[in-house]
Amino acid sequence: MSRTRSHSWILRLLALATVAGALLGSHLTARSAGDLQSQITATRSAEGSIQQQVAADSAQIAHTGNGLQNARDRLNAIQGQLNQRVDELRSVQGSLLAARDHLVDLENRLHLATTALAANLVAGYEGGQPDLVSVILNSHGFGELLEQVAFLRRIATQDSTVVGLTRTARAQVSHEATNLEHLETRDRALADQIIGQRNQVAALQSALLHEQASELASRARANARYHALSSHLGSLEARAEAQERALERRAAQQATAAEATGNANVSGVAIDTGGMVQPPPGAPQAVDQVIAAGNAIATLPYIYGGGHASFHADGYDCSGSVSYALAAAGLVSSPMVSGDFEDWGDPGPGKWITIYANAGHVWMTVAGWRFDTVALAEDGTRWARGGGEFDGFVVRHPPGL
Repeated sequence: MSRTRSHSWILRLLALATVAGALLGSHLTARSAGDLQSQITATRSAEGSIQQQVAADSAQIAHTGNGLQNARDRLNAIQGQLNQRVDELRSVQGSLLAARDHLVDLENRLHLATTALAANLVAGYEGGQPDLVSVILNSHGFGELLEQVAFLRRIATQDSTVVGLTRTARAQVSHEATNLEHLETRDRALADQIIGQRNQVAALQSALLHEQASELASRARANARYHALSSHLGSLEARAEAQERALERRAAQQATAAEATGNANVSGVAIDTGGMVQPPPGAPQAVDQVIAAGNAIATLPYIYGGGHASFHADGYDCSGSVSYALAAAGLVSSPMVSGDFEDWGDPGPGKWITIYANAGHVWMTVAGWRFDTVALAEDGTRWARGGGEFDGFVVRHPPGL
């Protein structure tokens, strides 16, 4: 093998080793894949926890269902007792009405007997009822005497009967009044008992139905969270698979590019490997980290507001992209909007990193590479060589870089 050919193969091997080392050792690729994998792991863990919660809720619902069935059986038994109480109450009320009618009849009889007795007494007092001696002396013959005596006996018997009836009527009225009072007391007691039992039944039914509705709602919410997490997990796994395929394609493209340009990095100039930039030799660690972070999102889509709610997003806008890359080196602690960068850092261009910002747009250069969402629309990656807007932009740079 000639010396020239041997030198060519050495250059190719160096280039391939550089590309492979960049792919395997890139902070950003490892971080991006690690972040995605950690999200997948966390989502699976949350999914498993919610599955356990759903199972626990289902078991509790089954337990409550058994309790509800037992309660229904108990309610049926109570309802049977209530029906008996209602029948008994109706019977008592019927007896009460009959007793009241009987009492009214007795009171009428007592009134008649009392009236008759009073009439006899008044008649006897006003008419001067004759005694036996007067009857004998004033009688004309034995026959008239017998008639007068018999008449006196009939009057006495009638008075005695009227007095007896009056006494009996009064006793019956008193007895019926007492019986009526007992019936009314029992009627009120049965009514109060039935109302109390019905209130207990209603409260028990309400509590059981409320508990069952609460458990069903809890399980429904857990199922909704489970389905949402399952959907999110599918999205994350699809992203991981797409990222893996993209890395495989880029590795193949970079290997081909490295073989075609074996001496591209010999002079220390950074090379572009399929949308991903390699830091030049001697660059500060912060520059390596910013480039690695830029590589992680270089080909992700532009989404307005992307990267502002969280550094982890499906796409990034201009300020979200710059914030993400700078955050990897600890240069910013939270996402910033374009206008914030006008007062950020130190004024003027930096040695390694320069920020160009105004109220509507922000982009930067890192180790000679332009990192700009405008380039994404043109070339499918945020990295580009040269170009960019300069008019109307404030120029800043990170302190020391």
